[in-house]
Amino acid sequence: MTTLTAPVGDALRWTLVDSWTIARAELLHWVRNPSLIASSVAFPVMFVLLFGFVFGSAIAVPGGGDYREFLMPGMFAQAMVNGAAATVAVVAANRALGVTDRYRSMPVARSAPLIGRSLADMVGSVLDLVVLVACGLLVGWTTRTGVGSTLAAVGLLLLLRFAMIWVGIFLGLLVSQEAAGLAWAPLFPLTMIANTFVSPAQMPPVLGAVADWNPISATVTATRQLFGNPGAELTATWPAQHAMLLAVLWPVAIVAVFLPLAVHRYRRTSG
Repeated sequence: MTTLTAPVGDALRWTLVDSWTIARAELLHWVRNPSLIASSVAFPVMFVLLFGFVFGSAIAVPGGGDYREFLMPGMFAQAMVNGAAATVAVVAANRALGVTDRYRSMPVARSAPLIGRSLADMVGSVLDLVVLVACGLLVGWTTRTGVGSTLAAVGLLLLLRFAMIWVGIFLGLLVSQEAAGLAWAPLFPLTMIANTFVSPAQMPPVLGAVADWNPISATVTATRQLFGNPGAELTATWPAQHAMLLAVLWPVAIVAVFLPLAVHRYRRTSG
């Protein structure tokens, strides 16, 4: 048994070491380019200010409650999803600049570049979420539950982000650097047709049905419940009533589809 398990343990250890080495290199590049950090947080912060103060004064939450408290869980989830656009851009740029080919020619674990990319993006996502939480606190949002529920909500948001990272990696391996900025455009409407800004009950029936089953809506509803914010009880549809379950199942399903696709595409990529 020892002779069989030792190589497996060594392979796993070196995969983790190689993955973290690549993730650290990606993070160092990110830190040395402050404009990348600024651009990643500027868009969601702008949305918070725009909808919280400009449009928020004209939007009422059905059933009552402060609109900014209703809004912020939606903004958190939207930022986690939109972060995949940066993943697409970086992965596509790495292919165009030969970084991907360099990784493939180095004596590193074959899965390390993809795992390292996902680790780096997760660290960046935590920073994005910290900035957004701080912004939310400044505009009047707050969590009204205990530490456990708050951490559970953060965990669901990061789970959604992890799932979207693999969508971004796959798309980045699929498109050219020039097309990377447009690759996310067809998916952008899905970030808007959700319960982020208004309840699906306030939408036309078809859009409301799409919003109800949108993976983003599941995470938003679940985090509203966990944060104790208004709006979680606005719709009586099956997806809304089982939001906690769907907030886990949707990301797991997305990872189950796009992680193998990304790995397969990476193995076939020649630059």
